[in-house]
Amino acid sequence: MNQEQYRHFANKLAFETDPADVRIELESGECDFVLLDARSREAYAGGHLPGAVSLPYREISAESTAAFDKNRLIVTYCWSPACNAAAKAGLRLSELGFAVKEMFGGVEYWQKEGGQLHS
Repeated sequence: MNQEQYRHFANKLAFETDPADVRIELESGECDFVLLDARSREAYAGGHLPGAVSLPYREISAESTAAFDKNRLIVTYCWSPACNAAAKAGLRLSELGFAVKEMFGGVEYWQKEGGQLHS
């Protein structure tokens, strides 16, 4: 086994997820994470993943996350692979002591994989 490659992919999976894995968790009824929409409140109102909370990355602070459980994983997402709001949210949440994963592909790939949006 190539240890360098192994560490690379293990590190990726420690901090990233995808729409299919999120959907499986949501549909299982045993979802163990908070799904956070890091886009603007307007974008969230226009359609978001089921169960997601809206917290635009620019608004993330100790005050805005005070009700969040630091023992619970937060999965961030934004619009698409071309959007970095989810990564910015992950950075801010990490600075505040939360465990975070980014859902790659965002809303765009959620829909491409057949996921529906809620309004």
